[in-house]
This record gives sequence, C-alpha cells and structure tokens, in this order.
Amino acid sequence: MDATYMKEAKAKNIKSQETASRKDSHMELALQSQVSEQDDRFYYEPMLSAHPKKGDTWKVKLGNKTLNFPIWISSMTGGTLKTNEVNKRLAIAAGKFGLGMGAGSSRIALEDTLKVKDFDLRPLLGDKVPYYLNFGIAQIEKSIQEKSIVKIQKLVEEVSADGIFIHVNPLQEWMQPEGDIIQQSPLLTIRQFIKETKLSVIVKEVGQGFGYESMKELMQLPLTAIEFAANGGTNFSLLELMRNKTKSEYLMPFVHVGHSAVEMVEISNKLLVELDKKTKCTTFIASGGIKTFLDGYYCTQLSKGNTIYGQASEMLRRAQISQEALDEFIQYQIEGLLLAKAFLKIKN
Repeated sequence: MDATYMKEAKAKNIKSQETASRKDSHMELALQSQVSEQDDRFYYEPMLSAHPKKGDTWKVKLGNKTLNFPIWISSMTGGTLKTNEVNKRLAIAAGKFGLGMGAGSSRIALEDTLKVKDFDLRPLLGDKVPYYLNFGIAQIEKSIQEKSIVKIQKLVEEVSADGIFIHVNPLQEWMQPEGDIIQQSPLLTIRQFIKETKLSVIVKEVGQGFGYESMKELMQLPLTAIEFAANGGTNFSLLELMRNKTKSEYLMPFVHVGHSAVEMVEISNKLLVELDKKTKCTTFIASGGIKTFLDGYYCTQLSKGNTIYGQASEMLRRAQISQEALDEFIQYQIEGLLLAKAFLKIKN
C-alpha cells in the first residue's frame, strides 16, 4: 500500500474514533442536559442566518468615535494604587476590542496634580476608543460657583479624554457620611455647565436610574449620551448606607427606589415619540443589572434610540483577577452578542 493511502486510512480511522467518542459522550450527557427554565424575551430563529464570521464587528457611534461593538466599560473607580492597576487592565481591554470606557470619579485629579497621571489611559486605549472622565454633580456645581470650569477642561485635554460624565447622585451624597450638599437642581447645573463649555457631556445616575420627568429634561439637552446606571446593578446609595451605620437603620428603604434598565429603555422609547423634534439626545448607555450579553442585547434591540450597553461590576470582577480573565470575559461577551444578533429576535 502506498503512503498516501495509509495516511488517508489513518485520518479516517481517527475521524471515526472522534465521532464515536462524541456520540458516547452525547449519550452520557443527554439526561443531564435538560433545561427547565426558558428565556422568554426572544424568538429563536435558527433558519435565517449563518454563523458569525471571524473578525465580524458591530459598529456603533458615540459622539465622534465608533465602537467595534455596542459594549461600554462603565465608570467604576480610580486614583489609588490598587484601583489604578484595575483601570489599566480595563483600558488595555477596551483598546484591544474597540470598546468605550468611562473612568471612575476623577475629582481626585483636580485636587492633587500628582494623580493626573493615574487617569492618563490614552496610551493604553489608543486613539480610536472613546474615553470619558467622571465628575459628580456636586463637583460640577462647585466648579460653576468658583468659576473654575477651566480646570476640568484642562484635565480633559491633559489626558486626551473625549469629554466627561456627570454623575447625578443626590441620594448617594445624602447617605454618604462625608457627602456633599447639592444646592440647586442638577438640571440647572448641567444646563449652566453646557452653556459655559464645549466639552462633550454624558449624564449618568449611580444605581437607581432616571424617572420619566428627568429623562424628558435630559433628552432635550445637547448631551452626547445618557447612561442609565439603573436599579439592579451596583447601588451606591446602598454602598454608602453600608458605610454609614447611623443612617442605615432608617433610610434603607431608599435603595429599593428606582428604575430598571428595561423600564428606562421603555421610558426613552416613549419620549422619543412624544418629544419628536425637541429631542437632542438619542444615544443611550443601558446599564444597571446587565449581567450577560443577552441582557445587553435585549436592551439594544428594544430601544428605538442609538443604544449600547454598559457593564461595571462584571468587568471589575474579572479585572481584579487578571488581564487574561478580563479579556476572556469580553471575548465571550462579543461572541455571545454576535450569536444573539444572528439567531435571536426580541418579542415586542
């Protein structure tokens, strides 16, 4: 027999053994593979698409940048030795996969110039990835009163950020032992800030979301985006009450107040119709309780706006382990998202 025949016969034998092994494992696992729960948010449509191809992307615009996938690494932390390492891992991943990223509270960099370097993540992110600093509404209010907005503008330029998040957190500030007192409505402060600066601005909550009237006002402002930071994910009011033993016994009911990401998508959909031409912001980051790519996919497809989804705690958990753990998590988020896009249609 010639060598070619022997090689082909050997390959067929290996293939046959692999098939037999797979069939045996199928038989052994069949009884363990029964699913009792059903995700009833979707129609599963296996007839309409091929598998995603290697290198496929899902481009989404945010401001003047384009994300490769509709995934945002939501603002978390920064400014200390431990948190800086985590932020570097997040920035490397955002740059690698072409995602957007928000820094944690950047106030510390205004108070201590030595901390500016901790927010200089652009070399890790690359030029194409959207990157936003993050300031609380009380800090913005103070900058207006002290006529020091220029310091925020300078910091944004210094670290080559695309703009800033303003996190609106009246409940968190009230629960926080060392919290700031907000002296005027956040809406008035944000209007004043936008009027006095040309910075790209995204407004977010910190774990309880925005109600109908707040969203109505925000969507009429020339914002780059609105991030929900809805109820269901990390709740910073609860976090502060866990630190504040005096108030926690009495004010804990507040942590159950708020709106889910899905409810906020529905609110924004309604307002897009009601406001019509008065709408100036139609880009949303659906975050708060987004545990999996299916949660994120559902929100992006349910929304009538330009919507991506954000994750904080799920990213943070992996980033604290290692760069490899974070990259693997994001890779499978992307894989799941592309499979969902190919084979799932939401039920309206």
